[in-house]
Amino acid sequence: MKKIIHVRFKHNGKSYYFDPNGLDIQEGGCVIVETSRGSECGEVVRGPHEVPDASVPKALKKVVRLADDADIRRMKQNREDEEKAFKICEEAIEKHELPMKLIDVEYTYARNKILFYFTAEGRVDFRELVKDLASVFRTRIELRQIGVRDESKMIGGLGICGQPFCCSRFLTNFQPVSIKMAKEQGLSLNPTKISGSCGRLMCCLAYEQPAYEYLGKITPGLNSVVKTPEGEGTVTEVNLITGMLRVRLENSAEIQPKYFHRGECEYLRGGKRKPIKPEPEEEPAFDAGEGALPAEEESVDDAAEL
Repeated sequence: MKKIIHVRFKHNGKSYYFDPNGLDIQEGGCVIVETSRGSECGEVVRGPHEVPDASVPKALKKVVRLADDADIRRMKQNREDEEKAFKICEEAIEKHELPMKLIDVEYTYARNKILFYFTAEGRVDFRELVKDLASVFRTRIELRQIGVRDESKMIGGLGICGQPFCCSRFLTNFQPVSIKMAKEQGLSLNPTKISGSCGRLMCCLAYEQPAYEYLGKITPGLNSVVKTPEGEGTVTEVNLITGMLRVRLENSAEIQPKYFHRGECEYLRGGKRKPIKPEPEEEPAFDAGEGALPAEEESVDDAAEL
């Protein structure tokens, strides 16, 4: 087992693993750590705790020291200067008439580099823009093109559910989302109804997907022949969440199909596949909004980058 802490450098950014180095570090405090960009001041989002050795990189970087008042003041000053730099860069972009949209600005802790994040439909020749910015800020300039999902994460906003964006609130990694998920969950395939503000498929489609996959395995599918308390019949409609099956009985005087719960029906044949028998203690795991993996299960590759 190895003792680690989780450190985050932006309010809605990803948290990274660091060795507490024997220091008395409290959750919510700030620490100085060494990263690939040099020294950085970050917030401790989870205090010291132990995880298996296999879950963290072998060369785990150590915390340099606890942040003092001067470090915190510098960090706050950087945040204020970032707002000024944002306006200056926007004016420079407008001056050069570049087809790009500035999203965010970030100073490194030591102020030896300033990063400008932007979106654009294609490649942008911003060489003249970099020269202008370098003459103003007198430091190293780096422009990074990001995707529309990253833009939503940085800016934030409200989704169609009325809640703040998941990506800007708690998601640390973007999960793969496919149209297949919407089909399996019986959702409308209208792009305007299953797409987020970023224009991509909503991240929340992935939350309940494991439950739908499980329920799909234990529930007889369409056109399956099942045995019900009232005789054999063919499944004409399936509701995975409630477990109700609409069955057209074969030897019944009633023309109207009847509803039965999947627990009352025994699969006989037909359909795309034979359903499995659920374990007595097995329950479908609905993930109520915790879209991100637990920190112990995050990719160690990202943590190793720092």
